Amino acid sequence: MSAGTRPAATTLRFRARPAGHVLEARGLSRAFGGRTVVEDVSFRVEPGRMTGFVGANGAGKTTTMRMLTGVLRTTAGEVLWDGRPVTAADRAGFGYMPEERGLYPRQPVLDQLCYLGRLHGMDRRAALAEARRLLERLDLAGRERDPLGTLSLGNQQRVQIAAALLHGPTALVLDEPFSGLDPVAVDAMTGLLRERLEQGVPVLFSSHQLDLVDRLCDSLVVLSAGRVLAAGAVEDLRRAGPRRHRLRCEQDAGWVRGLRGVRAVDVDGPDAVLELDDDDARRRLLRAAVERGLVEFAEIVPGLADVYREVTR
Repeated sequence: MSAGTRPAATTLRFRARPAGHVLEARGLSRAFGGRTVVEDVSFRVEPGRMTGFVGANGAGKTTTMRMLTGVLRTTAGEVLWDGRPVTAADRAGFGYMPEERGLYPRQPVLDQLCYLGRLHGMDRRAALAEARRLLERLDLAGRERDPLGTLSLGNQQRVQIAAALLHGPTALVLDEPFSGLDPVAVDAMTGLLRERLEQGVPVLFSSHQLDLVDRLCDSLVVLSAGRVLAAGAVEDLRRAGPRRHRLRCEQDAGWVRGLRGVRAVDVDGPDAVLELDDDDARRRLLRAAVERGLVEFAEIVPGLADVYREVTR
């Protein structure tokens, strides 16, 4: 973990869990030919909570998300919806945003969204009204009659987001939804997702942008080589690794290396990052630090990037 880690932001934290559905992967596996790319993957996406799905390229995130949504069959395991096997009718209510975008480049944006809404059972008037609302929220109100292919890649991404949200989904599974978006678009999408979270919708999204995951997520799933390395509430995962403290004194901090029960992770002049064995080590450290002009002593709360590095190393 880095010595300069700052406490993570808490943009989308909810103390009370809204009523809603639970989406669960239980023992999911998928093989292509003789090669297993996802093996025994289990995790839960709770109602009203944003769950980040992270891992290196090829970790199996997209394959897992396709199994959750029914785009891809499982080799083993099952997908549960409120504790029972998910049905086609359940999945019809999901909002899915694939990494490989599937909209039609020559079709006007509004017509395309209306068509997709009707496929989800909306009547034309309701689909048009919701499509216009979402396009306005995503700063695309003036482009609704333009063919999708004439828009920039970032704006095409916004339309894809609108398509996933249009029918009032009961769950959201979003594969790299923030890829290519500028900060204004990220904020607009975050606002829309917050509305769904407050309604109790479970949201799972994958991203390589760990700073964004850190800012948005309540829960985290870390995947590597097709297996889950860590899963759970963000705060629990932060506390699961080594507890480290930052110390600053008026004198050079090299003296900490000689204290029993204290391990120096890093020492740089008057600053040190330390791991302590127990409360006795903490008391010994603080007594010695006060004698040397203690300036600061604080626990370091790791960011999600630190959690990710810790579990994947």
